[in-house]
Amino acid sequence: MLRRSCANIIERASRGRNIPNALQCLSHAIFPKQAYQHHQPSSCWDLLSRRYEHKLSKGLMLATQSGRQLSTHQDFDFQLSQAKIDSILRANEQSVSVPEFDVRGLRQVRKFESNSLAANTPNEDRRSSATCLQAKGTLFGIFDGHGGWACAQAVSERLLYYITVAMMPKRSLEELETCMEHGRPVPPVLQWYKHHTDFNYRDSASLYVRHLRVFWQELLDSHEHGEGMCPSDAMHYAFKRLDADISLEAQVPLSSDLMKSTAIQVAFAGSTACVAHVGQEGIHVANAGDCRAVLGALEADGTWSAVPLSQDHKCQNQAELERIRAQHPPSERQTVVTDDRLLGVLMPSRAFGDMRFKWSLELQRSILASLESDVDPDSLSLYHYTLPNYLSPPYLDAAPEVIYHKVRPQDRFLILGTDGLWDELSSQEAVRLVGEHLSGVHIQGPVSQSERQLRLGQLHQLLLKRQARLLPASDTNAATHLIRHALGTGEYGELCQERLASMLALPQDLARMYRDDITAIVVYLNPQTID
Repeated sequence: MLRRSCANIIERASRGRNIPNALQCLSHAIFPKQAYQHHQPSSCWDLLSRRYEHKLSKGLMLATQSGRQLSTHQDFDFQLSQAKIDSILRANEQSVSVPEFDVRGLRQVRKFESNSLAANTPNEDRRSSATCLQAKGTLFGIFDGHGGWACAQAVSERLLYYITVAMMPKRSLEELETCMEHGRPVPPVLQWYKHHTDFNYRDSASLYVRHLRVFWQELLDSHEHGEGMCPSDAMHYAFKRLDADISLEAQVPLSSDLMKSTAIQVAFAGSTACVAHVGQEGIHVANAGDCRAVLGALEADGTWSAVPLSQDHKCQNQAELERIRAQHPPSERQTVVTDDRLLGVLMPSRAFGDMRFKWSLELQRSILASLESDVDPDSLSLYHYTLPNYLSPPYLDAAPEVIYHKVRPQDRFLILGTDGLWDELSSQEAVRLVGEHLSGVHIQGPVSQSERQLRLGQLHQLLLKRQARLLPASDTNAATHLIRHALGTGEYGELCQERLASMLALPQDLARMYRDDITAIVVYLNPQTID
């Protein structure tokens, strides 16, 4: 009954575009009226509904379309203890100190910290980090899946290998090939820094190694490879090549039904990716989608500044919008992007997988028809729908935008985050939080001339906001610190325990309506390596 009521309200809202009224109806549909009579306006539910009503509307649409039952107010327990909050936030945190020296000299990375908090069940974000053993530098990647976690999982396992192989000199690739030919142990390419909760596609490992080998064989056949590609070229080539392999693997016969099902799931799901290579020559960031990389710099006056090292690839980005429109006939100018989404459906404008936006309709139907008769496409999260105005594919690709930054003495750390983090924090706010967490110093600028003219009540609010920034950090891990503030920042910039508890106490079927999966990596640079 509740699901039908929600569906009816959503249907009326979508026809009339009256989302606020629909949300009010939905609030009363999910929570009985008497529940409101026992709450003040600052109640947990009110805090959430005011701040996240746009996410509620999106989430309820997804819930009603998928036929999920929604939790009622009896499922909510907002009275989480501090210990429980800390346990939830810190469950997936990771902190790695990197040895200062290796055989090639000083390392560019001193240490890094990461964390991931799920809203989806299971989490659709992934993270990867590894030191290149047969090329220089350290790689960090974050991957934001959509349409399921399958594509993000595959890309997180494979992309760093493709980048490293492309950077390796020809003599090292020849050694890999010789070992493979003679069945000898293959020298390791990467030193991975895995978290104990990380998952791997073990059944597909042989397929992934086989296609990686084909990749390095093609590099060996190239007369131009020599000492290997520079990081910028390697990242660009690796992104496109891996996406092509994901497409191919879903089309060719494979040795097992499980491997075939996995390949199709990976191809029809999607994932954005943001990868940073930190090397002696500087930082290269390759981004495809709406994850983000930002550098934190400590200025001479003691303040922190944010240096963007990626651009969000969304249709709200005017350059991206024009790039997409230029790739299709003028007759599609008004339909290729609608409601700030690609074909009215997809928010990011670049991504791995998402073959519904890349293959012809004939190929899509052929691949789905090739599934064994006892395999239900719904069980693979392959939903039956045709994209509107699908006239001149492909509409999407995984080509990254690569930005290079030569590290300066004032550069201190790099933040990589999925869009769940940036939905809640600006780049400057994130840099300030990490910078003050790192230094333990909270810089307060002098009261400006305009602030001196504020009324007494406004001055009191300004004072509360300034005091909030002086509270000591409760997390040793900077990525956890970011996530805590992303979800729990109150009106004056203070950490609001009630708001944080509310966000973390949401049942699984409602959490995604209010927040996204959040993954963050904070990389601390080694100042001794800067010229």
